[in-house]
Amino acid sequence: MVSIWPENLGEPNKESIWPVEGALSHECTATTDPGSVESNSNSLFSWLHNRTIRRGLFVDPARDNFRAMTNLYSSMSPAADSVNLSTQTHGAVFNLEYSPDGSVLTVACEQTEVLLFDPVSSKHIKTLVEAHEDCVNNIRFLDNRLFATCSDDTTIALWDLRKLNSKVCSLHGHASWVKNIEYDTNTRLLVTSGFDGNVITWDTNRVTEDGCPHKKFFHTRYLMRMRLTPDCSKMLISTSSGYLLILHDLDLTQSLEVGSYRMLRARRTPLSSDGSASGSRSTGAPRHGNDSGKIHPHREGLSPRNSLEVLTPEIPGERDRGNCITSLQLHPKGWAALIRCSSNMDDQEWTCVYEFQDGAPTRPPVSPRCSLRLTHYIEEANVGRGYIKELCFSPDGRLICSPYGYGVRLLSFDENCMELSDCLPVQTSCLREVRSIYSHSDVVLTTKFSPTHCQLASGCLSGRVSLYQPRF
Repeated sequence: MVSIWPENLGEPNKESIWPVEGALSHECTATTDPGSVESNSNSLFSWLHNRTIRRGLFVDPARDNFRAMTNLYSSMSPAADSVNLSTQTHGAVFNLEYSPDGSVLTVACEQTEVLLFDPVSSKHIKTLVEAHEDCVNNIRFLDNRLFATCSDDTTIALWDLRKLNSKVCSLHGHASWVKNIEYDTNTRLLVTSGFDGNVITWDTNRVTEDGCPHKKFFHTRYLMRMRLTPDCSKMLISTSSGYLLILHDLDLTQSLEVGSYRMLRARRTPLSSDGSASGSRSTGAPRHGNDSGKIHPHREGLSPRNSLEVLTPEIPGERDRGNCITSLQLHPKGWAALIRCSSNMDDQEWTCVYEFQDGAPTRPPVSPRCSLRLTHYIEEANVGRGYIKELCFSPDGRLICSPYGYGVRLLSFDENCMELSDCLPVQTSCLREVRSIYSHSDVVLTTKFSPTHCQLASGCLSGRVSLYQPRF
């Protein structure tokens, strides 16, 4: 067997890296029994796995850097020259997106235009005049040069940073406002969703001046947002009726006509009286009677790919009222879903974090557990009613930036800005406020972290973009 330890380090120091007595079972003692050796190996590597990349009593010191993270995040302040990022003549800022290398910040504007800035120098690079014929809603980079925009004019446009004088092409297929763009790097399929209820895939491997091949992948009413997990194994769809749909074992090459997919679970995730997730979960009836026609049971012989789960995630304080899931984001490591929702009466807003539970079911088959468990939540300032506020994770997943009235609020899972996997609560707990920053004169609608720099951007209803970075 090849040693996992570098030769120049010799044998590992058991006092510093090995579990203390009792942390592992007695199977870890030396034995000549082959079965015990196998158990010993499994226990050891299970412990190392939990210590290094998931959760456990012992955390890898390389990840135990919360003090540095806390200092950086708590010192975030508006950049002195971010005042130059004014888009007041272009209407509200609906979306912000950095290029993967962090060299370009793109701004989706209400008045049909897309603006490009250098986020380091805060200098304006280019304005894509009349990028669309209506509001620009979302921007998504496919790589460091190619990006896509979508609009209320029902189209998607592809752009190349090396040639911004004209579009690469326009994509037509939606029948209503296009609100969301995702990209599967494995298949090079662009995935879009709109208020027509359709999720459409576009084959960017065969792009021409006239567009590219596309097909309708999925349809549901009340669709608000659609996201792919980082490994593209799941698709999550939020709805204005309070449902959260999850397609498991995702295969975007299949076209799912109504009734062709199988339903895994359709249930609510009730909360106990103290706000924590309840131990038992019951099947919930659809809130809208005419929605039930969208859900079809498993049909024998169908592929297990694209299995559908329908959840109605409960929100603290919203047990007896419906809610609209307006914003949906996923943890950069695929560990959790982040949602912003408002009550149907539009008098409360909440930000909630739901952990993915992908392990083996721990409950009897008569009550299968849900794929999501509410771990953290916080009530938001209910300012700017009727507008969607887009929140985001930091690149390392330790921090959440949430629009908060005329500013932004930085939230963490615990007081030390630990990773979610290292501080999962037994019961649902409140998110911790790291810092609140007010630098706008109007309601903040969107936020975004730079993927490469310790920088944050926010955009507001009056069209101003602010940049934030640590102040030392």
